[in-house]
Amino acid sequence: MVDMKKQSTIAIWEGCDVTVSEAIEQFGDRWSAYSTASKRYPIARLVEELIDPAVAAYAKKISARYQGHIPGAGTGVAFSAIMKLVGFPAMIRLQQQLLRAFVLTHDQQSKKDRCFIATLETLIELVTACKRKKPSSEDVGGLNNQRLKGFCRFCGSQAELASFVTGEGQRDPDEHLRLSNLYCTTHRPKTHDGSWNPAYRQAKRAVAQFDLELARLSRQCAIRAKPQAKSGDELVDSYFFQYMLSLTVQVADEAELRNIARLMVDTRFSDRKKQIAVLQKLGFNQSEIARRLQIERQAISKALRSIPETFRLPSA
Repeated sequence: MVDMKKQSTIAIWEGCDVTVSEAIEQFGDRWSAYSTASKRYPIARLVEELIDPAVAAYAKKISARYQGHIPGAGTGVAFSAIMKLVGFPAMIRLQQQLLRAFVLTHDQQSKKDRCFIATLETLIELVTACKRKKPSSEDVGGLNNQRLKGFCRFCGSQAELASFVTGEGQRDPDEHLRLSNLYCTTHRPKTHDGSWNPAYRQAKRAVAQFDLELARLSRQCAIRAKPQAKSGDELVDSYFFQYMLSLTVQVADEAELRNIARLMVDTRFSDRKKQIAVLQKLGFNQSEIARRLQIERQAISKALRSIPETFRLPSA
């Protein structure tokens, strides 16, 4: 389950311990004022208040075989204390190493093992989200950070304002042009000469399709064990399932997911082409695919030629 309504997605893996998942849902409801930079509302304090008790309660329910793979469990040191001590990047790496060690040495795919892995993955998602969390209001370089939204509305690039704040962009020399908090340089509504930007118009017309593809990718990325895109078509769901298995991208990799969705739209990688791609992977030849989909064989050949290499499914 992934809550897409929060300011920044915190993925809760299917099968996660109920106590931990409920604590993270409460965390998501309350974290809007908190950030890594705030002195009044430090996000580590919210982790201490809500997540530490949940992790401690979960640790009491599991054996020492599991406890050794949760930072601080069974040692008397709180989860948030370790996070504050080592910092967010190191905490993420530590959690990933502990999870990898468990999978390699103890995982027997029992119900308890699957719950434990889902819980660890969820805690990794939590710390990753905390690392990304920025102040909701701050003046940065003379610009009100309330306008800072992060990603471009149409892709995974930073919006112009966010790019300027992080030092990756510069103020436009033409003073009458304001930095956009919604669009990147590629997708800004107007070019420097004041004319309408064709890339913006194209992306604007297809924004519903972009949102649709992004939602499908995010759902499948969050739960990889089975088709989860919820497209309404079994073959399309199967495509997203197979495609995501070939990638290492995680739910936290928002920029990459948004860029994949953008490329799907820009290359006109339609649901029909997804159906054809997955049937081809299943071993159907062009004539069989045409009969299955009830379309002309020539249409299959044309569609296969137009599928970008990056969206082709690897052969079995």
